[in-house]
Amino acid sequence: MQLRYNFRAYPDSSQRGALARAFGCARVVWNDCLRDRRKAHAAGLPYVKSAELSRLRITQAKRTEERAWLAAVSAVVLQQSLRDLDTAYKNFLDSIKGKRRGRKVGPPRYKSKKDTRQSIRLNANAFSLHDDGTVYVAKVGNLKVKWSRRLPARPTSLTVTKDSSGRYFLSFVVDTEPDVLPTLETDAGLDLGLSAFAVLSDGSKIGSPRFLRRAEKKLKRLQQDLSRKAKGSKNRAKARVKVARQHAKVADRRRDWHHKASTQLIRDNQAVYVEDLAVSGLARTRLAKSVHDAGWSAFVGMLEYKAVKHGRTFAKVDRAFPSSQVCSACGFRDGPKPLRVREWQCGECGAVHDRDHNAARNVLFEGRRLVAAGRVETSNACGAPVRRAEMPARRGEAGSFRKNQSIQAGIPGL
Repeated sequence: MQLRYNFRAYPDSSQRGALARAFGCARVVWNDCLRDRRKAHAAGLPYVKSAELSRLRITQAKRTEERAWLAAVSAVVLQQSLRDLDTAYKNFLDSIKGKRRGRKVGPPRYKSKKDTRQSIRLNANAFSLHDDGTVYVAKVGNLKVKWSRRLPARPTSLTVTKDSSGRYFLSFVVDTEPDVLPTLETDAGLDLGLSAFAVLSDGSKIGSPRFLRRAEKKLKRLQQDLSRKAKGSKNRAKARVKVARQHAKVADRRRDWHHKASTQLIRDNQAVYVEDLAVSGLARTRLAKSVHDAGWSAFVGMLEYKAVKHGRTFAKVDRAFPSSQVCSACGFRDGPKPLRVREWQCGECGAVHDRDHNAARNVLFEGRRLVAAGRVETSNACGAPVRRAEMPARRGEAGSFRKNQSIQAGIPGL
C-alpha cells in the first residue's frame, strides 16, 4: 500500500527563488499543453498525445527565446506537470463515462500565479535524502526539513508545496506493508453529529472541539483589517497572509485532532461502522459552518485508510438507512423525528432512547449485517481471512522502483 508523509520545509531566500521559478515553469507547461488540447478539440482535431506535447512544449520550447528560461529548472518538473495534466484529463473522461466513482470531475482548468497553492512533483531521479537530514531537490539545493517521524521505506516520489500562508511542505509517497494490529473482539458503530462529534454504540461520546468557532473572534478582526486595505497594495497582501495563517492554524488543529481520534478508534475496535452522510447537502443548510467545522468527510476518510493499514474492518451504512427512526431494542420503526427531539420512547416496547445513542446502535447492527452478508468491501471481515485491498495515495504519483532495487528504511542520520 502507498502512504503519504508530509513534513515542513524551511528553504532559504535563494531556494525560495528557485522554487518560485520551478512553480512558474510547471504552470507554464501545464497551460501551454492545455491550450493546445483545447484548440485541437475546438477545431475537431484528434486528441493531442503527450509525446507530441512533450516535444513541442518542453524540448523545442527551451530552444526559443520566449521560453528559454524553462531550462533553468529540472526537466523532471516539466515532465511531471505534463503527466499531471494527463491524469486530470483521464479523471475527467472517466467521470463522464461513469468509470470513476464519486462526484463528477470537471475538465482541467488553466493555472494562475495568483493561485493560493503552488506545487511541483518529482520522481526518484530528481531528489535524494542526505545523512544530515536535508533533502536535495534538483536545481533547488538542500532543503532543511523538520522531521517529525521516520519514513518507513525509501520514498518513490516527492511533491513540494507552498500553501496560501507561505509555508513549504515536502510530501513523500512511500510503498509500505500493512501494519496489522492484534485481533480484538470489540466493534463500534458511530453516529456523527454536531452537539457531540460522535456517539459510540457503547454510549460513550466524543466531544466536538469546534476549532473554527473558537477562532472566529480573531478571524473576524483579521478579516476586517483585510477589507480595509486597498486592492493591489502590499499592505493588503500582508493582511491576506495573516488571515491565511489563522485559517491554516485552525485546519492544522482539526487535522491533528482527527488523526488522534481516528487512530484511537481503530486501535480499540476490530470493526468500525459509520453512516454515509450527505455532507455536501448538509453544507448547503443553515448548519453549513458547523458542518464544515466538524470535518466529517476527512475523519471518515482517515478511518477508512487506517482500517486498511491496520487490518481492521470498516463499513459505511447507507444514508437512506433510518437509524434515528428504528428502536434498537425491538426493531420497531417509530417514524421520522425533528432534530429538536433528543430523547424519545418507543411506542411498541416502551424503551426510552437517547437519539444519538440509539442511532449508533442501529448503525452497529446494520454494519454487522452488511459485513456478514458480504455486501461491503472490507479488508478484514471480523477476523475472516479476506485479501486486503490496496490503499493508493491521494493523487496519481510518478516514480517507482524496480523489484531488484534496494530499499532504505528511515531517514539516515536521525
